[in-house]
Amino acid sequence: MSDRPANGPGNAEPVFADIDAATRRLMSALDSLESAVERRREADRDENELAARIQALGADRSRLADELDGSLVKSRRLERANREIAERLDAAIGTIRSVLDPGES
Repeated sequence: MSDRPANGPGNAEPVFADIDAATRRLMSALDSLESAVERRREADRDENELAARIQALGADRSRLADELDGSLVKSRRLERANREIAERLDAAIGTIRSVLDPGES
């Protein structure tokens, strides 16, 4: 019924050879599985590191955007103060000129 001869005292060697071959295939498959698991762990570590870096960059971006907004507000305030000072200086210079040279008016 089977192509394989019955296990008898003279047929023990082929059975052990089959077991050894199956054991080698099993060990090879386990090594491959272990390598695949290690590659997956490494990929997961890399993915987690990348996610952490992206999150840090997002936080930095938000902080920098807030700082930029604050700097723009301060810059506009300084420009407005500069214009007011320039107008006051022009008015003061005009007043001083009119006092020093009353005949020009």
